[in-house]
Amino acid sequence: MLIDAKSLDYRALNDSLRKAQRDCRITGCCGQRFIAAGMSDKSITIDGVPGNALGAYLNGASITVNANAQDAVGDTMNEGRIVVRGNIGDAAGYAMRGGQIFVQGNAGYRAGIHMKAYKEKVPAMVIGGTAGSFLGEYQAGGVIIVLGLGADGRRIVGNFPCTGMHGGKMFLRGDCRDVRFPGQVTAREASAADIEELKPYVCEYCRLFGCDAGEVLASPFTVVTPDSKNPYKQMYVAN
Repeated sequence: MLIDAKSLDYRALNDSLRKAQRDCRITGCCGQRFIAAGMSDKSITIDGVPGNALGAYLNGASITVNANAQDAVGDTMNEGRIVVRGNIGDAAGYAMRGGQIFVQGNAGYRAGIHMKAYKEKVPAMVIGGTAGSFLGEYQAGGVIIVLGLGADGRRIVGNFPCTGMHGGKMFLRGDCRDVRFPGQVTAREASAADIEELKPYVCEYCRLFGCDAGEVLASPFTVVTPDSKNPYKQMYVAN
């Protein structure tokens, strides 16, 4: 089903989506917020730039964006997949506890903030380009991957990555010697076992966006994990 969003606000657009068949294509999208919020049974393709909170509380639907997307992509998503063939704004994957987000290009600040795992669900976010400051802030679970494709020698993450991280895992392509990590995490070179864990996500990214997975995986990776489940304990408890 084709939905022309040119003259629709976000409420009318989501009403049309709920009434639509399983496979939907939205054209003329320009900043409408909350597209597909909470949806579970749709496969949605978006031509144009969706506004904030695309796929918020997503519960199994699949969304593909053939452009950039604004802030809070996948906010608190529970299940499903979001694929963005462009860049995304800030706070992508905020508090997500399931599902996958694949971003062809770059991410803004605070991607993966409060990401968490829930029972058997392990959320994952793969960023093909670079990520801004505070990547994985307060991360409590799940997997964040930054590939740095097209970074051309620039740092692939901004300042203060993994601040308050107390769960989950982060994979950064390269040795990341130029990145300053906080004291409560360990950053080390990826082992063969780490690469096996990473491989399915990278292969899927490369399948989606037409890259050579072998070439991407041939580079070294840095793995970041937390040292404490309560990184700020020393701030509140006397020794």
